[in-house]
Amino acid sequence: MEQTDFVHHYFSPIVGSLELRVSDRGVRSISFIPRPTTPVTSVRNDVLEQLVHELDLYFFKKLRLFSVPPDPASGSAFQRRVWHELSRIPYGRTRSYAEVAEAVGNPLAARAVGSANRSNAIPIVIPCHRVIRSDGGLGGYGSGIRIKRKLLELEGVIV
Repeated sequence: MEQTDFVHHYFSPIVGSLELRVSDRGVRSISFIPRPTTPVTSVRNDVLEQLVHELDLYFFKKLRLFSVPPDPASGSAFQRRVWHELSRIPYGRTRSYAEVAEAVGNPLAARAVGSANRSNAIPIVIPCHRVIRSDGGLGGYGSGIRIKRKLLELEGVIV
């Protein structure tokens, strides 16, 4: 059976416009966009409503852990292990790429962890913004360092 994606546009004054895509099973993607271009779904979807509610709470500092399930459309076994590990990083805390590599059982794979972060289609819910360099530098972020910095600052991380 083919999976239907539901699309919604969300705006946060902290990070700007987001395009949310969900399935009946969970969150498919969250994309930082300059302005909405894709038509939104008019059909009611429980996962979408839960995601919007949880994002509202997160951006108002009232939610520290998302309960809406991720449903990534793709990802290798290694990427999925990394994404699972990212979900274990507590709100307001960071881990280095090397620490995440160690946690997934491959201590020499810090660069591969960075690549898995870049492939994460569900930022914020799978908090790849919480991964920084071993020297304390922010490292990269697919949607730009400015957004990574804002998300970390929202969570009280001094950057």
